[in-house]
Amino acid sequence: MTCQHYRDSMMAYLDNELDEEQRRAFEGHLASCADCTRDLAEFRRLKQMTDCVAFVEPEDRVWEQYWGNVYNRVERGTGWILFSVAAIALLLYGGFQLIEHLIVDPTLGALLKIGLLALLGGVVILFVSVLRERIYFWSRDRYKDVRR
Repeated sequence: MTCQHYRDSMMAYLDNELDEEQRRAFEGHLASCADCTRDLAEFRRLKQMTDCVAFVEPEDRVWEQYWGNVYNRVERGTGWILFSVAAIALLLYGGFQLIEHLIVDPTLGALLKIGLLALLGGVVILFVSVLRERIYFWSRDRYKDVRR
């Protein structure tokens, strides 16, 4: 095997992820290769440094300042509005294309066309109903400003 193969397994060796046979072969190669031994020492130092590194979560105060900023609230709200409008427009366009295709298709029977249109109409009515309900309760939610 080449030195590159052993270099690729150095972190696995340091993390004790090699099986017994692989570990013995790796250590045998280290005994005869000064370059890989030197690289392993560098990897070991790097591993020690990275093991000490920890991700620090921002304090709650920092998050409150960030979300309290008007620009950030407007940015997030604008993004959701654009996303919602585009999704609704695409769904409407797709729905109209589907209806047009169903009506024009001569291979579909009248009963199937009526059934599919009723199904589509029911989905639309349910969607609008749930959306209206969510908007109604969201606007009257007494706890919406309370942090969860």
